[in-house]
Amino acid sequence: MSTWLVTGGAGYIGAHVVRDLLKQNFQVIVVDDLSTGLERKVPKEIKLYKCNVSDSKELTNIMQENKVSGVIHLAAKKAVGESALNPSLYYQENIGGMISVLEAMNLSGVKKIVYSSSAAVYGTPKEDQVKEESNTNPESPYGETKLVGEWLLKADEKARGIKWISLRYFNVVGSGSNELGDTGINNLVPMVLAAITNNKKSQIFGEDYPTRDGTCVRDYIHVSDLSSAHIFAAQKLEDEKYCGLLNVGTGKGITVKEVIAMVAKVINRPFEFEIVERRKGDPPQTVADVTKAKKDLGWIAKYELEEMIQSAWDAWQTFPPNK
Repeated sequence: MSTWLVTGGAGYIGAHVVRDLLKQNFQVIVVDDLSTGLERKVPKEIKLYKCNVSDSKELTNIMQENKVSGVIHLAAKKAVGESALNPSLYYQENIGGMISVLEAMNLSGVKKIVYSSSAAVYGTPKEDQVKEESNTNPESPYGETKLVGEWLLKADEKARGIKWISLRYFNVVGSGSNELGDTGINNLVPMVLAAITNNKKSQIFGEDYPTRDGTCVRDYIHVSDLSSAHIFAAQKLEDEKYCGLLNVGTGKGITVKEVIAMVAKVINRPFEFEIVERRKGDPPQTVADVTKAKKDLGWIAKYELEEMIQSAWDAWQTFPPNK
């Protein structure tokens, strides 16, 4: 079986992808600088190379040494708010890292890549559900870097004949097993769980949006569903010539207040929250049209919001952040 390199494979999403690849009998290696990833999340039988993806020379050596045939590129900075405060860092890390990965692939003869993109490329959509061909108008440096990454893929397709799939993630929640929970501080559910744990009020960033309850509407997807989409994508590239953009969500819009209400249901007690100022770069509503992923990959999300939050809560209690 062919060998796939997962960048960011010690991270929240990456660790799920690594395990799912193993279940499907792929050979896997991981590159992660452990700036946010946790070494304990990488199975002991997997080779873990501790390096930053911007080190193109080292990446090339790793790809050649392991006869890598495909890359799943997840390593990136991903906080919208932070990107607005420090845009140059995001351009350096995300775009520079992407260029480095593509250069290493070129030098190693690797022709297949699954790319971690984002719904942030759409900005504020005009449609109730965004399609892959919808206008892209990112409103944060983070979203801009993800869009540039897609441009780089299209350029390398023309220049070098690579095969690629860009998965545009929507809002990822939950855990496939307790040891793989989201320990990040920038996603809604971990922020709420952290506030509850520390007896603080959860924050809602604005309630004056033009939505049904004034809070942002998002498409929440279980991390296990998202992870499985990577396996479908890698297999697609193994089996045929394919290049394309794919939304990865559920197609259902849920407000921030509805998420908070579901957290209260799952933990079986109410908790306080407060309304604070909007964050820069947060569109009122972003919900996926997932028709293309179903048609092209045969993939569809399975989990509902309550299952997502229950799994997140179970993981949070078992492995609190930084453990």
